[in-house]
Amino acid sequence: MHAEDGWQPLTKGIDYREFLLAGPNRAYVARMDRANPDLIIDSGIALGQLGAGKETVSQMAPRYDQAINAWGGTWGSRNRVVVAINGSFYNTSTGMPQSGIVHSGVYTKWYGSLGGSSGFIWTLDREAFIGQCVYHRPEKQVLTYLASSATQAINGVDIRGEGNDLILITPDSGLPASAGAGRINMLVELERPLLILPLPAMVRGTVRELREDLIPAPLAFDAVVVSASGAARSSLERYARIGESVGISLEISDLGPDCNTWQGLDWTKTYAGVGGSFDFLLDGDLQSFTDAGATTRHPRTAVCFNDQWIYFVVVDGRDPGRSVGMTIDELGRFCRDTLGARWGINQDGGGSSTMWVQGQVRNVPSDGTERAVANGLMMIVVEPPENSIRFAPFQSVVASVETVLRLGPGDNYDIAAILPAGIVGEILPHSDATDGVLARGAYWWKVTFSETEGWVKDDDLRPLVGDPVRFWPDIWPLSIR
Repeated sequence: MHAEDGWQPLTKGIDYREFLLAGPNRAYVARMDRANPDLIIDSGIALGQLGAGKETVSQMAPRYDQAINAWGGTWGSRNRVVVAINGSFYNTSTGMPQSGIVHSGVYTKWYGSLGGSSGFIWTLDREAFIGQCVYHRPEKQVLTYLASSATQAINGVDIRGEGNDLILITPDSGLPASAGAGRINMLVELERPLLILPLPAMVRGTVRELREDLIPAPLAFDAVVVSASGAARSSLERYARIGESVGISLEISDLGPDCNTWQGLDWTKTYAGVGGSFDFLLDGDLQSFTDAGATTRHPRTAVCFNDQWIYFVVVDGRDPGRSVGMTIDELGRFCRDTLGARWGINQDGGGSSTMWVQGQVRNVPSDGTERAVANGLMMIVVEPPENSIRFAPFQSVVASVETVLRLGPGDNYDIAAILPAGIVGEILPHSDATDGVLARGAYWWKVTFSETEGWVKDDDLRPLVGDPVRFWPDIWPLSIR
């Protein structure tokens, strides 16, 4: 179906349509062709960090536009964000999302074991499914020291350490430095994102630092901290060596809605995932719910899909005479009977329900204005890497103006330091796809300045001519943020 059927093409493989339904109800729907290799789904995190607060979908989506992604399992390609909706339920005080999150291939927030529905999942193999009750088998969450083949159990990702445990902390964690008190913290630079990769596969990385008590902060986009206490700390100190390689293996077992039946759902290489509620459509069958949140008409946000399309659905509500909202049963029937979906899951609704399309909010949020939320889902066109050849690895460079050193290639990453004009540094190799990579409208290089390193815009650097004059102003320590 194309424009003559009511669907408006937004880009090749992504279409948009508005429905005026009995009720009355107004539904706003975007669909993505699952077979188009240039299109993906990703999650977004408010303010780029878990629990840092909330932001609107129309603030979140543009921040990820033209940022690098990790589609294919390596960094370098760019996002062109076409459609975005709000995501999971969340703590309204802190902005911390409920359930787990996978963002751009990184297992960012641990899914609660045996905690019920785990939400919508999209993988690097272009598989889509609704996760159910999941379990992390302890023997399958493993840190391997490759030099000795010694292993340790991993007890969680981006959870607060409690004692005698080993946890992973990602750049998106939002955990305060105090979370590392009394622990040993190992900084690991990863070769690729922290994917869910079961043994014998693993994400490899290099140990860069061992630090007691405090988590090395802030973290670069390609880093993870392994934090241990008690007996786990003793083992880490025994095996960890700076400069050596480690491997991280993670696995999720899906036990179905009853937490007791193996589903055969493969979470390997999950690229995006956010929690949801009311799995209202399972393989074409409508599910029944008695909860008042399901049986009362409200504004709704949902993801539904079949073998051909992924649908983002937003329904306005609480507006008598214009759009009253839907019950979960009505939402399921719309996804199944009108859109032809076979699977569907409800996201956070009410005043949170937002449909953002190419820079514009298309629905009418029930609060009268767009509500700030914790996370979202996006339909994205993947644009191939573009790279500058102005510099080369190990070349000496000078900051031509006072410039900003960031934690990754793009102004969507946090600031690591402010650099004075004239300071001398050296280009560091990262990868063929990310050296001089185009992101957020500029080319970026990884540069080291004395003991400080990070990503700098191409335009803020110039080649060093002649002998380097390395000076470190008295204000240097104050420039670190």
